Amino acid sequence: MKPKDWDDFLKEIANDYGLGGQARKVFLVRFAYENWCKQDEKLWEPEGAPSFDAYKSFDAYKKQKTLIYKRFSLDLPEGCSGVNFSQGPGKFQELLDWLRKKHPEWLRQKTLTFPHEINSKDSGRPLSRNCPFYVKRPPIEEKCYREILYPGSLIRIRAAEKMGKTSLLRRILAQAEVNRNYTVCLDLREAELSIFESLDRFLRWFAANISRRLGLEPKLDDYWEEEMFGSIVSCSNYFEEHLLKQIDSSLTLGLDNVDRVFEYHKLAEDFLPMLRKWHAKANNLDAWERLQLVIAYSTEIYIKLDINQSPFNVGLPVRLLGFTLEQVEGLAQLYELDEVMAGGGRYLTSLQKMVEGHPYLIRLAFDALRREDVKLDKLLQEAPTQGGIYGSHLRHHWSNLQQQPELAEAMKRVVTADRLVQLEPILAYNLESMGLVKLKGNDVIPSCELYYQYFRKHL
Repeated sequence: MKPKDWDDFLKEIANDYGLGGQARKVFLVRFAYENWCKQDEKLWEPEGAPSFDAYKSFDAYKKQKTLIYKRFSLDLPEGCSGVNFSQGPGKFQELLDWLRKKHPEWLRQKTLTFPHEINSKDSGRPLSRNCPFYVKRPPIEEKCYREILYPGSLIRIRAAEKMGKTSLLRRILAQAEVNRNYTVCLDLREAELSIFESLDRFLRWFAANISRRLGLEPKLDDYWEEEMFGSIVSCSNYFEEHLLKQIDSSLTLGLDNVDRVFEYHKLAEDFLPMLRKWHAKANNLDAWERLQLVIAYSTEIYIKLDINQSPFNVGLPVRLLGFTLEQVEGLAQLYELDEVMAGGGRYLTSLQKMVEGHPYLIRLAFDALRREDVKLDKLLQEAPTQGGIYGSHLRHHWSNLQQQPELAEAMKRVVTADRLVQLEPILAYNLESMGLVKLKGNDVIPSCELYYQYFRKHL
């Protein structure tokens, strides 16, 4: 009997493991319930071959399967390590068995009644695409879903850490898939430090990773002429002449934590204008109309870029702020916090003001309340203390500041000053990206009462 919602399960697994393009098609067809007992060769008989009409040969199909097995085997300890010790048909059976074991847990998560049934350790992680506890921020989602329909569009999402950038990015990519686009999400934090040592090495990493996630073999050397044309032109040629021609639909490329490159001035001064040029080329070249960009970052760029070269003044800007009181109340209803909802929302108003609606901090509070670890009045009283529910979160920020004395001193100035404070751009950038401060023009203020009270006492 076909497992319940098996097709939806496969699609979500493909998303979670970054399978796109041809690899995604092979995965969804090969592991479809009706094909479990079929041999690969049977899928290539005349009546089955149209399922793989994107492939020119059986060898190409087998290469995609190899890529799929590698993707699952590398994701340790969560992945399917068993495929490393199997050969031929054994790899298929090993991965199928692994998927069948994962399916019941996926089904259980899908049908959860209360958020508290989700592991509280997941509170700080981005929400899955279909999570029922995602809090919408109208009209942001609808604007993004419309924008991603336009050829060559660019969406830029800005918010501090754990404010929901990645969760929104995932939903935009999911909407792009509904529009039959290929999608790739590349987190720049995945790159090791050595990747940023040179522009050429970074762009090769960038292009190769996107290729592999589309299920394409990277052919960088066929298009890369650093000495003759430079790295930027080589990378652009690779996308225009190879990558975008290998797929039969548009590509929506999500770039998460783009501010990682801000730390490397020379690299950023070349890479960021390249993204702007790609977006601009969509006005004149058909190939670039098929590329939509969604970039997410934590703070305004402090590197000086020519106004005509920056990707941060074009496209659709999206700024994620804290939850409003209405949104906090809606989430409390999902958690069924009836006692908290009583009293005309007085307690929720106090909580929302304490953390300025910060999504992660709100969820931490609701997790504790749902488990009945603490009452809300006591939670609010102890919030800015070492023993409160935010103690670990606050100590984490305190520890980071202690490792960077200039940042600690800057934060101390912000929370102890009797008047508005202005900081050097790099200090303001770092504190804002951590979510500890907000910028109002050139002035810097604590981002919420929680941080103001805690750091005023402990710095």
